[in-house]
Amino acid sequence: MAVDSIQALSIWRKALVESVRRDTPDLTARQLAVLLTVYIENPPHTVRGLAATLNVSKPAITRALDRLGEYGFVRRKADESDRRSVLVQRTVKGSVFLTEFGDLVVGASRGTRFEQSDAAD
Repeated sequence: MAVDSIQALSIWRKALVESVRRDTPDLTARQLAVLLTVYIENPPHTVRGLAATLNVSKPAITRALDRLGEYGFVRRKADESDRRSVLVQRTVKGSVFLTEFGDLVVGASRGTRFEQSDAAD
């Protein structure tokens, strides 16, 4: 079944609306793009590499990582082989957040409302 742009936007809207109703961090589009890139693309990830991949400035990536780090979704670590470089690493908390967000998107695509109790099952 092909999805047109209006259907895709409707699915995304339903998932976002459900997401903001929850007691979870409300990420900006940039923060979500950075987080998805870190979790979906193969590591290693660096600030420089994320900036190049997303075609945004390094300071913008740094600000997004600052917030994602505050939420515990990523962590930064000095690269042992190149001390000038900072590695961006995944965390369990970030993985759980994205799994639950992915479940929201799946639920929205099926036209069902995803309940938080479903995530615990």
